[in-house]
Amino acid sequence: MTSYNPKTMIPYGKQDLNEDDIAAIVDVLKSDYLTQGPKVPEFEQAIASYCGAQFATATNSATSALHIACLALGVGQEDIVWTSPISFVASSNCALYCGANVDFVDIDIQSGNLSLLALTNKLHHAKLNNILPKALIVVHLAGNCCEMSAIYQLSLQYGFSIIEDASHAIGASYNSHKVGSCRYSDITIFSFHPVKIITSAEGGMALTNEAELAEKIQLLRNHGITNDPKVMTETSHGPWYYQQIELGFNYRMTELQAALGLSQAKRLDDFVQQRNALAQRYDQAFKNSSLTYLRPNSETHSSYHLYIVLLAQPYQDFHKEVISKLRAKNVFAHVHYIPIHLQPYYQNLGFKAGDYPIAENYYQRAISLPLYPNLSNEAQQYIIDTLLAEIQTIEKNLISVEN
Repeated sequence: MTSYNPKTMIPYGKQDLNEDDIAAIVDVLKSDYLTQGPKVPEFEQAIASYCGAQFATATNSATSALHIACLALGVGQEDIVWTSPISFVASSNCALYCGANVDFVDIDIQSGNLSLLALTNKLHHAKLNNILPKALIVVHLAGNCCEMSAIYQLSLQYGFSIIEDASHAIGASYNSHKVGSCRYSDITIFSFHPVKIITSAEGGMALTNEAELAEKIQLLRNHGITNDPKVMTETSHGPWYYQQIELGFNYRMTELQAALGLSQAKRLDDFVQQRNALAQRYDQAFKNSSLTYLRPNSETHSSYHLYIVLLAQPYQDFHKEVISKLRAKNVFAHVHYIPIHLQPYYQNLGFKAGDYPIAENYYQRAISLPLYPNLSNEAQQYIIDTLLAEIQTIEKNLISVEN
């Protein structure tokens, strides 16, 4: 057992800011533009170039980006959108914002991601019943990619669009291509929330290789207004003139956010390397325990936004006790995520416990452990030792009770 003794809570995630990041923000504060200046397009170009995508549109959140991605793909009333039940609610809410119906595809317990087998079977039955989805939102949980090549082939067979919710996965790769290249999707979404791989404080981005989709997303981000004479309904009145041609939103990113994101992006590969090193250390520590951990598929180089372990058994009281004891010892263990279909709002839509049994089994076993680039070796060893000791104690107590 390590002698390290944290005086404050070790968070599950934490931003890593340096003096260059701070200087970038100060430079904007001293400039002529706090919004709608040059930094947003610079940030967009930097991320598009990094990922190998043609177009990128920055937004004020990944939720906003998901919303207008759905709209750009024509999602609307009576359409159906499928996604994973193991995600943050934004992954499905975005379709509801468009007036569409939502359904879910159960997960694979080893990856935590959408199950390819479950998706294949669900598509087969949906076609027979004429209820195929308009779009599928795949979620790259923890930075581990879904089986995108096979999912893309299914999209060609069944005629649905694909949005990658890659909020956890900037910096990850699949089949040697960066997530965000949109090689297997129509649109990819990133999040820049402070606990993500890089941060712009708040913010998101939508990437695509289709010019028409990019134009639609950019229009919707900015109130649906344009000053492009080519798409106006009449001759421009002058250099001040603009028209609203869609019902859009104020989903813009500020210059301050973009400057921070642009500065952070310079360290993106370093952050991913550090996260992988920490994840490998966790892997080694838990390989002979009763714990299992989410595993990226062989085609994925994960960005490891999260490190998630699974308890051996789905005992709700055991799950709660482990997390409570870790937090009592200043380890902020967390759960990603509560299955969306179990949320009261979604149960009011008709979903119920038992609809997606693998996701529910996962929820009763999953624990997210602290993982961020400046997590020290001493702190990580304390997390490992504390978790293993608590599990061993609780398991012994369970055996005693059963006997």
